[in-house]
Amino acid sequence: MFRFGNPVYLYILLIIPVLAFLFGLAQYYKRKALNEFGDMSVIEQLMPFVSKSRPILKFIFLIIAITSIILALADPQFGSKLEKVKTKGAEIIIALDVSNSMLAEDIKPNRLERAKQAISKLIDKMKNDRIGLIVFAGDAYIQVPVTSDYTAAKMFLSSINPNIVSKQGTAIGSAIDLAMNSFTPESEMEKALIIITDGENHEDDALDASELAKEKGITIHTIGMGSPQGAPIPLQKGYGQTVYQKDHQGKIVVSKLDQTMLQEIAASGGGVFIRATNTQTGLNKLFERINKMEKKEMEERIYTDFEHRFQYLLAIALFFILLDIFVPERKSRWLKDFNLFKINS
Repeated sequence: MFRFGNPVYLYILLIIPVLAFLFGLAQYYKRKALNEFGDMSVIEQLMPFVSKSRPILKFIFLIIAITSIILALADPQFGSKLEKVKTKGAEIIIALDVSNSMLAEDIKPNRLERAKQAISKLIDKMKNDRIGLIVFAGDAYIQVPVTSDYTAAKMFLSSINPNIVSKQGTAIGSAIDLAMNSFTPESEMEKALIIITDGENHEDDALDASELAKEKGITIHTIGMGSPQGAPIPLQKGYGQTVYQKDHQGKIVVSKLDQTMLQEIAASGGGVFIRATNTQTGLNKLFERINKMEKKEMEERIYTDFEHRFQYLLAIALFFILLDIFVPERKSRWLKDFNLFKINS
C-alpha cells in the first residue's frame, strides 16, 4: 500500500506550471530583444557559443529537481507489514450535494465550502471507523470508496467543486441508491449515510430510496445547508466577474433550504435531521450519535508499518541539481562546429 505522510506539501506542485510560464516568457522577451538588433541569422554568427537548447535542458533539470524535492517533502511511504487487527467501528458514507445551489452564501463562506470544512474536521476525529464520500447533483458519483485511509479521503475532499459533475440538479434518491451499493457487502459494521444538501430535490423519489435503505440496515441522517429565506447563487465568469444565476424569465434564482423534505428523508431512513448554521454544521452531533451505536468487533487486515522512501527522491533531486550546475549554458569551444548531420561537399 502506498501513501503520502504529508500530502499537504503536494499543493506546492502548483508552482511548476507557474515556473514554466515565467521561463517561456523570459525566453520570448530575450529573443524579442535580440531581434531588435538586426537579422537573427547574422546575430547567431556573431555569437557562435550561444546555445538555444541548453537553457531549456537546464530548466528541465531544475524542474525535475524541484518536483523530486516536493514529493520527498510529502513523504512517500509503502506498507511493509500486513497484520490482522480487531477493531470496533462503523461505516459512514457522506453524500455531499455539489450542485450550483450549494454556492449560495447564506452560510459563510458558502454552503459547499462550509460543508467541506466540517467533513475534514470530522475525518480528523475518526479512529476505527471507515468513511466513503459520494458527490451528487443531477447524478451521483463515488468520490472516495469506503476506506480507512483518512489521508486519501481528505485529499479527494479538497478537490470537490460543482465542476466535477456534468449534470446539474439535485438527485438525492440517486445518491441514496449509490450509497446502498457502496457499503462493504455482508459487513456487520453499523452503516450510516449522512446526506448534506440544501434539500431542493428535483430529480427523483428520495423517500422511497430512504425507506429501502432503512430495510437494508442503513441509517440515514440529513444535514440542511442554507436558510429558509434563501440566497442567490453566485457564478464566476471570465476575468473574475461574479454574476447571479437567473431563470428562463431573467429573474435571479433564490435557493432556499427545503427543510421539510430533509426531515421526511431522515424520518423514513430512521435518522435525524439537523439544520446547519454559520456556527455549526451538525456533523459533530451526528458523529457522537453514531459513536453511541452498538458496534461489533471486526477483524481486518491492515498495514501497520510503513517504510519511508523520500531518500530516493532526494537522490534524484541532487543528481539533477548537479547536472544543472555542470552543464553550461554556452557551447564548448571544441564542439561549437560539431554537427552530426553536416555533409561535407
